[in-house]
Amino acid sequence: MFVDLSPDDKKIITIIDAGEVRILDAELGKELRRIQASRGDDVCTATFSPDGRKIVTASCDHVARIWNAESGRKLKELVGHTDAVNSAFFSPDGKK
Repeated sequence: MFVDLSPDDKKIITIIDAGEVRILDAELGKELRRIQASRGDDVCTATFSPDGRKIVTASCDHVARIWNAESGRKLKELVGHTDAVNSAFFSPDGKK
């Protein structure tokens, strides 16, 4: 199981089966959103951006994806990897 806490300590990301990422309210434990981050392949990691507005996911389908943390909308796919993407992070300023 993988868990990440948002920079403001208000949200938690967890990875569940079938490529889904859940965003939870950290205080109440209530599910706020689910993101289908991969088509059945395992998601290895999911990490908040420094401002907490985006999430990056890395998965076994050779793609890293960037998501809007509020809406769950996919913003970008980072393709071209030749193997599973095991980790992905934002730069400290959140621009890369």
